[in-house]
Amino acid sequence: MSDNLRPMLYDARFEALPANRPRDAIARLANVTVVGKHCEAGDILVKDEFVPGDIAPGDLMAVPGTGAYCRSMASNYNHALRPPVVAVKDGTATVVVRRESVDDLLRTDVGA
Repeated sequence: MSDNLRPMLYDARFEALPANRPRDAIARLANVTVVGKHCEAGDILVKDEFVPGDIAPGDLMAVPGTGAYCRSMASNYNHALRPPVVAVKDGTATVVVRRESVDDLLRTDVGA
């Protein structure tokens, strides 16, 4: 919900792919729903899509295209830090917007 509101607001559909192994290594498939980090019914990133059937805790999943407005609609819901924006071209990843830090999150707090 803080990273990508589009599935909840617009019923936008995305796919998730394993990012820590070659795509041709994918064997059997499983139909899954991938959820976000918030305890909310609408925090669904990928709904009823096929992913490798041997996905396990610790595997890195990527949602390769999240839409033009994903970053601009991101928020600090529940004080979550916004993730970086990474562009990938010809196998090279480049951070184009850095990950938000706790200092960024608290910068405007004036205290008591």
